[in-house]
Amino acid sequence: MSLNPIDLSQYGLEVEDIIRNATPARLYEYAIADGDAVIAASGALATSSGDKTGRSPKDKRIVDDQATSEDIWWGDVNIRLTDRSFAINRQRAIDYLNTRKRLFVFDGYAGWDQTHQLRVRVIAESAYHALFMNNMLIRPTAEQLAEFKDPDLVILNAGSFPANPYTSQMTSKTSIDLSFEHGELVILGTQYAGEMKKGVFTVMNYLMPKKGVLSMHCSANESDTGETTLFFGLSGTGKTTLSTDPRRKLIGDDEHCWTDTGIFNIEGGCYAKVIHLSQENEPEIYQAIRFGSVLENVVYDMGTHEVNYDDASLTENTRVAYPIDFIKRAKEPCVGGHPTNIVFLTCDAFGVLPPVSQLTPEQAMYHYISGYTAKVAGTEVGVTEPVATFSACFGAAFLVWHPSKYAELLAEKMRENNSRAWLVNTGWTGGGVGIGKRIRLSATRAIIDAIHDGTLGNAPMRTESTFGLQVPTECAGVPQDLLWPQNAWGDDEAYATASQRLADLFQQNFVKYEGGVTPVVLAAGPNRS
Repeated sequence: MSLNPIDLSQYGLEVEDIIRNATPARLYEYAIADGDAVIAASGALATSSGDKTGRSPKDKRIVDDQATSEDIWWGDVNIRLTDRSFAINRQRAIDYLNTRKRLFVFDGYAGWDQTHQLRVRVIAESAYHALFMNNMLIRPTAEQLAEFKDPDLVILNAGSFPANPYTSQMTSKTSIDLSFEHGELVILGTQYAGEMKKGVFTVMNYLMPKKGVLSMHCSANESDTGETTLFFGLSGTGKTTLSTDPRRKLIGDDEHCWTDTGIFNIEGGCYAKVIHLSQENEPEIYQAIRFGSVLENVVYDMGTHEVNYDDASLTENTRVAYPIDFIKRAKEPCVGGHPTNIVFLTCDAFGVLPPVSQLTPEQAMYHYISGYTAKVAGTEVGVTEPVATFSACFGAAFLVWHPSKYAELLAEKMRENNSRAWLVNTGWTGGGVGIGKRIRLSATRAIIDAIHDGTLGNAPMRTESTFGLQVPTECAGVPQDLLWPQNAWGDDEAYATASQRLADLFQQNFVKYEGGVTPVVLAAGPNRS
């Protein structure tokens, strides 16, 4: 018997048993009965996303329609799809979903600011996917659910059924297809739940800048006195860890928007990496892994169901999704004032960048467009030394407009609200990987504390020559030699060589953006050799 009855015939779906906005307990029952999941010892639902344990960015497509074509940053990030190919894939998804004995629907919202809120409907065959989106979207009240209609975005998740690789513009059996005109996202050939979450973010990344609102791939928290901080950073830089601070209120861990009145979280939950997770280092996240949470692709003991968070045999990208109120100090509604501080996190495996430096607005634009971090040697086949990774706006895979549009909005809002920007290196010092040492989390936390209490902004500064960065000469809880990388290396010549090498990589990456920025922003990058 259907739960919260709903008619899906408008989408071409004829399945009678529809489970809509079920409670976590009911979704646990279905997931376990279907053999898709087990209950971990902590009480979380542990499941697998199958062959795909991460996103498939090369399989993401956007329909090239007349209304949006001129706006979109076409290329490797936003790959064109014809409306005909979209229709073929959509029909393939509908035909497959119609063979299922039961479908799950979750109706929720994206965006805590009701002025900019998006109504989202998820239709999937898996209880796991319904619970995931129950955690990641903003959950409606019973009254809101009764009145929920005409969604702005419909996600048709037929991820366990492949795309036909012979369909025009398909390159594999996986395809994630977005049509702004139809307001639909069609998923084939991947059960990785993060595709739904990032699909919603991609839509917000298109709609919000059209309204003068900056959409951002960042986390955010707030002090007890109402001062907010944004944390930008690619995977592995510490974005979720550093924003989840027991002394501050968590606004959100991944996706936000900055309006004329302040910031708001797009999501209703958090999606944290759990590889090497420990209660000692990340107690808030560790304690959030309980009944109602969804653990993805973790390895657990078959007898006790205890999870081994250090086991990466399935993937390094082990994850947990949980409602934001599972964090004790979460702030609801998830909104805040204009940011006092903006922190760009980078894991510099070359050991060149200072642990912390202050950025001018122009430098902030340069480093925002660059979006730098580095892969560590040994994490991928063939990677024998650090590899620089650049992702525009710290989330290039989800941008729709050209990166300069987001960077201009950032600089404009920083100037209007006197926000300070900081570049914080959570990677290596005293040398690159294999020579230097990883900067301790305790030192990074001390730096963030000094940013928040204002002492770092008032500390004496000296200028680093290659990147032109303003580097504090003192910070409570951080050795002075650590603050100045050249001292930590102990070999001036080796440091200068490594520094110039990294500067060259920045410049090579930035060539593709030079035509879209002012000379002042271009000059804010590293010195040209």
